[in-house]
Amino acid sequence: MPYVANTREEKEAILSAVGKKSFSELIANIPKKGLFFLPENSFLRGGLSEMEALSRLEKLSEKNRTVRQGPSFLGAGAYHHFIPAAVGALIGRGEFLTAYTPYQPEASQGTLQATFEFQTMIAELYGMDVANASLYDGASAMAEAALLAVRETGRKKILVSRAAHPEYRKVLGTICRNLEIREIPERNGVTDLDALGSALDGTAACVLVQHPNFFGCLEDVAAVSRAAHADGALAAVSTNPLSLGILEPPGAQGADIATGEGQPLGIPLGYGGPYLGLFACKERFLRKMPGRVAGMTVDADGKRGFTLTLQTREQHIRREKATSNICTNEALMALAATVTLSLLGPEGLKELAELNLRKAHYAAETLSAVPGLSLRFSSPFFNEFVVDSGTDPEKIRERLLEKGVAGGLPLKRFYPELGRSTLYCVTEMNSREDIDALAGLLGEAGSR
Repeated sequence: MPYVANTREEKEAILSAVGKKSFSELIANIPKKGLFFLPENSFLRGGLSEMEALSRLEKLSEKNRTVRQGPSFLGAGAYHHFIPAAVGALIGRGEFLTAYTPYQPEASQGTLQATFEFQTMIAELYGMDVANASLYDGASAMAEAALLAVRETGRKKILVSRAAHPEYRKVLGTICRNLEIREIPERNGVTDLDALGSALDGTAACVLVQHPNFFGCLEDVAAVSRAAHADGALAAVSTNPLSLGILEPPGAQGADIATGEGQPLGIPLGYGGPYLGLFACKERFLRKMPGRVAGMTVDADGKRGFTLTLQTREQHIRREKATSNICTNEALMALAATVTLSLLGPEGLKELAELNLRKAHYAAETLSAVPGLSLRFSSPFFNEFVVDSGTDPEKIRERLLEKGVAGGLPLKRFYPELGRSTLYCVTEMNSREDIDALAGLLGEAGSR
């Protein structure tokens, strides 16, 4: 076994300790059929060589479909964006790829500086004073925003918009299961401000909204922030960072905390991860912020250096004083986002966001012109929108897949009342020809 570190002498010592003479004797009592069930025709039963196993696995992998094999109009929190080759080249360097926790600043200046720059970019992007070194994903970041608000206000109730990502809300319910969580209904694809006003009764720690929200619609963040503050609550907004190339940042609209999913910034689609949780807030909440913060300082010789300045985690201080049990951060994914933002620059980010906006609106106009299709909401949107159809969305999705097109996301399993609705996403990766072809296929599917 070339990758087993134990020497022959060590193996003999281990066997001797358990009273066995050989490895075969050690496993002699294992049933011939093994400890788990395998079908009679399974190729695993007889065992395969490394070469045979690799060949078999490659054939199995060919059954998967990637976004490169045809147009994709799926979004809902996982987006197909162009990733410059420089991103992979830089994050694949050994000093980054193998780095873990930079506890020793004298040996981790490169990683710490990259983290510091990441924090600076995210704070500026969200219009906030500070940002942490990242969290696991957008869902856990939203939950951590709620926990910060609970620590700050001493209140135990969380108000969250039903227009926020349903999986984010599930994670929120899991992490904050000992708190009271109340969902605020949506109206025309955005948070119902009247319902929010009725729910604010002086007991809420925070109001959580997503902007753009799960339906792609733009929330009135300023109005949400005013309502929350008038009631003594905090306003926390989960925002797609790419949209901030053209949208006003949440910090400028009165939000106290801004979170988001960093996947659109140079992170490929990969069966749900790894992703990147973004977290930024106003300076007054700095010491209640979860995770860790890299800071800039000077060494004994007066030279600039970087170090971890705040680590209010269970690992480092008493549990009752810890702000979070987050035990690490997505350093490699944060580096990918940092490289991507550096390559784009402010103008590039604006241009990319405008491309997404324009293409999505062209798609919305084109699809809504197809007989039997219509836009569900009239609220402004970024690069996702909801389409109603007269045909079962699941059947439409299957027919599109037969044509090599990944259609939108049917919404019935998340919102039963939207049983005829589909969420479509358009990014810079969708050409006008892709959109026109999708409209044609949807017209055919609706007529069958």
